[in-house]
Amino acid sequence: MQKANKKEGAMPRVASGTKPTEFKLYAPEAKKVVLAGSFNKWDEKKLLAKKDSKGTWVVKVGLKPGRYEYKFIVDNCWTNDPRCTSCVANALGSRNCVVDVK
Repeated sequence: MQKANKKEGAMPRVASGTKPTEFKLYAPEAKKVVLAGSFNKWDEKKLLAKKDSKGTWVVKVGLKPGRYEYKFIVDNCWTNDPRCTSCVANALGSRNCVVDVK
């Protein structure tokens, strides 16, 4: 296990066989941003993002290789990642973003 550099902050804890995967959303006016997806059974409370000084919300998740669907929840409103290049239709008549973890 690599030691964390105090200047860089703590290393994120990830389970064996997983890859740290970062999700970002620029939403400077938002009060709360949560990440939900197939990797956490669409839990609307578990993955709370943190806002940086420039208004970008960031959340890191340890994911095993595979394909996952996800959305952000911005102030209780489900929204897609505007930087996402791959989306799929969902059962609710809208679309989900897709991330492929190698």
